[in-house]
Amino acid sequence: MAEVKVHGIFAGPFNKRVELALKLKGVEYEYIEEDRSNKSAELVKYNPIYKQVPVLVHNGKPICESLIILEYIDETWESAAPLLPNDPYQRSIARFCANLIDDKLMGAMYKVCYGKGEEKEKGLDEVSEVLKYLDNELQDKKFFGGDNIGFLDIVASYIALWFGAIQEAIGMELLTKQKFTKLSKWIDEFLCCGIVMEHLPTRESLVPLYIAQFEAAKASS
Repeated sequence: MAEVKVHGIFAGPFNKRVELALKLKGVEYEYIEEDRSNKSAELVKYNPIYKQVPVLVHNGKPICESLIILEYIDETWESAAPLLPNDPYQRSIARFCANLIDDKLMGAMYKVCYGKGEEKEKGLDEVSEVLKYLDNELQDKKFFGGDNIGFLDIVASYIALWFGAIQEAIGMELLTKQKFTKLSKWIDEFLCCGIVMEHLPTRESLVPLYIAQFEAAKASS
């Protein structure tokens, strides 16, 4: 039997992607909790460049970066619950949207949370732009992956859960049902899935963490 380990942190959106993909594939794994302030020798060994989670270790071989890990999981356990679309064009769209979330949306949210004046306003505009694009991309589908949770749904779990917790922590409502109807419906569908409910942390557990993080940043500025 293959040995599979996941190095992560509590409620980390990136390692939760990896764990959710493994759960969907029915792959058993060992979870290893890391301490951000005291990283294990194993983590540093497996990811010497970034020294960050997540790291998937499969039969002693480390794979780093969540998007790369998701594709590795899909290719390695290809017979169960395919994550990426079969069509090359649709695969390219899924990858583009995934990068849009990780690069532009998360970067924009950083500006919203920590920026001031024009920088914060620019962040708000960028957040709205990305959410609108993803809202349109859903079309009339239940999930980004169609009838079943796929690669982009897993990546967008950040929007379904962590994004909402950040909104609550900073006292702003950026993703509303009135403005982003399809995306809001997708969030409800996604969070109601049994495997998602069992695996992801609750919003209630995330909000205090973000409040503490933002207050600490404000105190040190």
